Amino acid sequence: MDTLISIWHKYNSLFISGTKVTIILSLMTIVFATIIGSILAMMKISKLRLLRYIANIYVEFIRGTPLMVQIALIFYGLPILGVEFPELTIWGMDFERLSSGIFALTINSSAYVCEIVRSGIQSIDKGQMEAARSIGFGHTSSMLLIILPQAIKNILPALGNEFVSLIKNSSQVSIIGIAELMYVSDTVRGISYKPFEPLIIISVIYFIMTFIITRLITLFEKKLGKSTRR
Repeated sequence: MDTLISIWHKYNSLFISGTKVTIILSLMTIVFATIIGSILAMMKISKLRLLRYIANIYVEFIRGTPLMVQIALIFYGLPILGVEFPELTIWGMDFERLSSGIFALTINSSAYVCEIVRSGIQSIDKGQMEAARSIGFGHTSSMLLIILPQAIKNILPALGNEFVSLIKNSSQVSIIGIAELMYVSDTVRGISYKPFEPLIIISVIYFIMTFIITRLITLFEKKLGKSTRR
C-alpha cells in the first residue's frame, strides 16, 4: 500500500496527463462516430440496395476485425497510401499520433453506433412515418422532423454506454505511442521498475471515469422515462 501511494505521489502528473488524453480521445471519437454512424444507419435502412450493401459490408468488416489491428493499419498503412497527418504539437500532444488514434477509434466505434441509431429508428412505430407522409411530408423531412426526434430518446442511453466502452477501448491506442493511461502505466513501470502498482492506479482511474458516466446515464434514463410517461 505504501508503495502504491508513493508511486501516485511521485508520478501523479503523468497519470493526470494520461487521463486528460484518454478523455479527449473518447470525447472526440464519440462525436465523429455519432456523425458517421448516423449516416451509415441511414444507408442501412435506405431503399437503395447499393447503399445498404456498402453499409452492411462496412459494419460487418469493422465489427469482425480486432480494434488493435485497425489501429495499426491506420497508423502504419495510411502513410504508405500517401495520407499523412501534420506533425504538430497540440496541448502537449503529438497531433499525428493523436489524430491517427481518433481516426481508428472513430472507424471502429461508428460501426457500433450505426447499429444503435438503426435500431433506435426502427423502434419507432411505422405508423408515425405513414402519418407524416399522409399530411404531406416527404420521406427525408418525415425522418428528420418526426422519426429522429422520437428515436433520440432510445439512442442517447445506448450512446452513453458506447462512450463508456470507448474510454476502455482507448487503452489500445497505446500501441502507436499515444500517451493515454495505458501508455503512462507502461512508462511509469519502466521508470520505477514497479510492474503492478501503475496498473492498479490506472484501473482505479478507469473505474472512477466509467462509474461516474454510468451513473449519469442511469439518472438520464430515469428522467427520460419520467418525461415519456408524462
